[in-house]
Amino acid sequence: MYQATIERALRVAQEAHSGQTRKGSDVPYVLHPIHAALILSKCDATEDVIVATLLHDVVEDCEGWDLDRMEAEFGSGVRSIIAEVTENKTLSWEERKQAAIDHVPHLSPEALLVKGADKLHNLSSLLADLRAADNPEDVWQPFTRGAQETLRMSRILVEALVLRLPAPLGEALLQTLEALEAQGN
Repeated sequence: MYQATIERALRVAQEAHSGQTRKGSDVPYVLHPIHAALILSKCDATEDVIVATLLHDVVEDCEGWDLDRMEAEFGSGVRSIIAEVTENKTLSWEERKQAAIDHVPHLSPEALLVKGADKLHNLSSLLADLRAADNPEDVWQPFTRGAQETLRMSRILVEALVLRLPAPLGEALLQTLEALEAQGN
């Protein structure tokens, strides 16, 4: 069924991420939040959760958007969810990843879904790239911390997430991480 707010969020995500690509590829970045939202649409997520998933990286990575604008355009529920999953870019990579891990027990159920779908799509996309690559090292090249550290921090985050996520999403996340780790060995 058509939902005008989701349509607006799709348009905002497409415009805000225009010209951006996924790490190490020419895949349009906007496909990431769209795919994460599709994952949650299969989990009967609310409209606010779907909208927040579509827009979860806009405040963090795009010019002209802040939490106040998100609230004005999409309401306080969407703003709150996005605020919970937005990383502080003034911190180092290690500090940001540790803060995300430390924050998992405190995430609202809605933000937890967004974080889980975000991580599931990131890991799934990485796994697909590795499986298709002639040289897996090329896939890991854009990752400043390399394969080992990226996978180590992903494992810690996933273990924290699966303790709280609904079973189907948590199980998919863990299975994808394990497949990714096996691909790396």
